[in-house]
Amino acid sequence: MIKQGLVNVQTVDSTIAVELKYSTTDNFVKKDVYGDLENAYLQPDIAKKLAKASASLRKAHPGYRLLIYDAARPNSVQYILWDALDVPLRQKPQYVADPKIGSIHNFGCAVDLTVANEKGAPLDMGTPYDFFGPLAYPRMESQMLAQGKLSRKQLANRQILRQAMTQAGFRQNTTEWWHYDGMSRNSARAKYGMIK
Repeated sequence: MIKQGLVNVQTVDSTIAVELKYSTTDNFVKKDVYGDLENAYLQPDIAKKLAKASASLRKAHPGYRLLIYDAARPNSVQYILWDALDVPLRQKPQYVADPKIGSIHNFGCAVDLTVANEKGAPLDMGTPYDFFGPLAYPRMESQMLAQGKLSRKQLANRQILRQAMTQAGFRQNTTEWWHYDGMSRNSARAKYGMIK
């Protein structure tokens, strides 16, 4: 990844924790698809944005820190995720980008993350990472709250993450509370090569 110009996020901000879910079996594929990849990598400008979000979070909520679940992702892994997702073909792009087009992760410009508390435990966001359904959709939070499926505390926790990330210039995905883009896919494609 470093040969492709990406940086290890923890060299930019050592307070950011990393637990790459695709380097474990704790993911929707139920297998380690990253092998020995254990560090989170991003394009340098995106890593700087993330450090800004981290500083903002720590200032607003001392003791809290960002916890990365995924960052730059090789396109070869994108094919594995696409093939493993067990939903109708027309629904797949809601949850996993078509590998023929590429995910913003495949350019090192997207990050999946949460907030960890003082003990390092992830805050309760109402769903686990990689939950495929409306309860994970930021665009449906008001409805989920009204239906009693999402608590005020869970929504407040999501808003803590959202505030730090959006203030730093990230855009949130509408179907995943954990996914933030540092730039659009078109901008990422124009500026960077795809990570194979």
